This record gives sequence, structure tokens and C-alpha cells, in this order.
Amino acid sequence: MSTEPESNPAPGYARDPDHRVELVRGPRRVSVYFAGALLADSGNVLTVEETGYPPVHYFPPEDVRMSLLQPSEHRTYCPFKGTAHYWSALVADRVAVNAAWSYRTPYDEVADLRERVAFYGDRVKIVEAGDGAGG
Repeated sequence: MSTEPESNPAPGYARDPDHRVELVRGPRRVSVYFAGALLADSGNVLTVEETGYPPVHYFPPEDVRMSLLQPSEHRTYCPFKGTAHYWSALVADRVAVNAAWSYRTPYDEVADLRERVAFYGDRVKIVEAGDGAGG
């Protein structure tokens, strides 16, 4: 019986070895608002800088108000990160459908994303320190 962890490399790199998915730890604070409510606030975000996409901030789950998120059946697949599981934001009578997601078992190259939560900037308001606040 082996005690080595099972390898889970991203298959996308076999097709596109030049594709870049870089995880950047930033010192800045990032907050997320929806319908005037604070959904997430952290100085410990990981920012994904990926070929062809704008940067995306991933929050540690302890910095996300999970009580304002409802699990969704929606899933998407990325050959570089894995399968994403979604939540909808619910504040009072407002809903942002599938506004947040995370990777429960990301590929090895992005293992630090495990369980971190990201948000779509077109469904919620994402504010980086110095950008102003609000919802």
C-alpha cells in the first residue's frame, strides 16, 4: 500500500503547454458586495492570472459569508483547474444566480485553490483596497 498522494495533473497542458495559470498572493484587501451586503472580505486572496481571462480573486472560505450563499447544481469544467461547483448569492429578496464558485479537488498545478471561493464581477461588486466601497 502506497502512502504517496495520488497525482492529479491538469490535462489541458497536454493540448496547450503554453497556457498560463498563475496563482499570485497579494497583500491587498479585496471585498465583495451584493445588494448592499458584504459577501466576502480578505487580505489573503489568491489571484489567478490566466491566459485569455481577466484576473480572478479567490477567497479563503473563512473570509466568505457562506450563510448568504446557496449551493447550486451548476457545474463547469476547466482542463487547467478542474470542476467548479457554484453558489447563488441571496440577500433579502435579491438573487445573483451562480455568482460564486470553487474547486473542491483542483488539479495539482493549482492545488492552492482548493475550497477557495471566487465571484463573477458582473454579478456582484468586487472592490480592491483603494477602489472605494459599497454595494
